[in-house]
Amino acid sequence: MDILAIAIDISFVLVMLGVAFAFIRLILGPSLPDRVVALDMMTVLIVSFCGLYAILSEDTAFIDVAIVLALVGFLATVALARFVERRSTRISRETKKETPAAEGESNG
Repeated sequence: MDILAIAIDISFVLVMLGVAFAFIRLILGPSLPDRVVALDMMTVLIVSFCGLYAILSEDTAFIDVAIVLALVGFLATVALARFVERRSTRISRETKKETPAAEGESNG
């Protein structure tokens, strides 16, 4: 058996294990940033799956699919990170509005 075929088979197994573990983190993740990172990791692993399949099938069309998926995954990660940032900024502003009134009462 060819060493490349063995390496590709092992790589497929490892990539699928990575996708499974990232999916578990996506479901169970205690916070929203954990879920965003898990989703980004799944995107990277699926891109690598497309690359492995392109090598296995010797078809370059899957490289194009991997590039498009990587671009879409990058844009999705940026959008989700911006959402998380705005959400945390809004929560901190709401907390600051409530805090000075409470401090003023205790100091006065």
